[in-house]
Amino acid sequence: MDLGIKGKTAFVLGASQGLGRAIAERLAAEGANLVLSARREDVLQELGAELTAKYGVSVQVAPSDLTDPDAVSALCVRIRDEFKPDILLNNAGGPPPSPSTGVAQELWKSSAQSLLFSIIQITEAALENMRVNKWGRILTIGSSGVLQPIPNLAVSNTIRGAMAGFSKTLAAEVAGDGITVNTILPGKIDTARVGQLDTARAGREGKTLEQVRTELAAGLPAKRYGKPEEFANVAVFLMSEPAGYVTGQMTRVDGGMIRSL
Repeated sequence: MDLGIKGKTAFVLGASQGLGRAIAERLAAEGANLVLSARREDVLQELGAELTAKYGVSVQVAPSDLTDPDAVSALCVRIRDEFKPDILLNNAGGPPPSPSTGVAQELWKSSAQSLLFSIIQITEAALENMRVNKWGRILTIGSSGVLQPIPNLAVSNTIRGAMAGFSKTLAAEVAGDGITVNTILPGKIDTARVGQLDTARAGREGKTLEQVRTELAAGLPAKRYGKPEEFANVAVFLMSEPAGYVTGQMTRVDGGMIRSL
């Protein structure tokens, strides 16, 4: 299937590793030009060179720290005036494990900044060019905790839920401009972030990491963790031309992990 995004410009947040990196590569494979953003410029430059050599696409880098409001404001100026993306992947690293109470206020504030306020600001900046062109795709990586709160991830469950509400509301406001806004929810995808959470669980339960991963995989209908490439395939479809009538949705890529309808 031709996804119709060859020559489009995609701005990818959290592009240096994990799901963001996998999606960036899948976009490049479809011929989309890229703007890669994350904290580490050296990693972004290395990835950009790799994707250009492999797929022949144009790649720019825009390092930024989503916890820093001033850095995000400066990034938004570049998004409006320089990058003018057709496609935006919102992707921010999750906060550390925590219960609902006894969490430091600084952690609540920094997490809200990176997972919510910065993403909203970046989305608004990217929308300007999309509205002019009457075409755009906005996809936010959320968490299964939006639908089924994950134990010991209270900060993530709370703030990602707010972002899901923003995305759903925005979707109705911009659908008439040819812009789709969707959220994609990973389950147990085998990334470094999931590895960190599994390691923390192993420590809490006095088990080895291998024991925890075996038990978690056995509890999934698919009986295994997902691959980042599998997640990226669905994500890039949602950012494609053929997905133009899909908006305001939360799409699960979780191997059947969430049992509710």
